[in-house]
Amino acid sequence: MSERVNRLLGDTPGRTLVKLIVVSLVVGFVMAVFGLDPWDIVYSIRNFVLDLWYQGFNALGRVGDYLILGATIVIPVFILLRLISYRR
Repeated sequence: MSERVNRLLGDTPGRTLVKLIVVSLVVGFVMAVFGLDPWDIVYSIRNFVLDLWYQGFNALGRVGDYLILGATIVIPVFILLRLISYRR
C-alpha cells in the first residue's frame, strides 16, 4: 500500500507535503509582488469563458451568413460544371 502511495505522489507523503509548502510559498510571494489576487484569476477565467461563450455563438451566426453567401456562387458553378462534364 505504501509503495502505491509513493508512486502516486512521486515521493513519500512527508517530502511531497514539504515540497508543496515550499512551492506554495514561492508562488504566493511572486503573486504578491505582481499584485495578483487568487480571486482575480478566478474572475478572469470566468469572464474569459463567458466572453468565449457569447462570441462563439456570434461566430456561429456569422458562419451561417458566410455559408449562404458562398453557396449562392458555389452551387450554380457546381451545377454548371457538372452539366458541362455530363455532355462529354
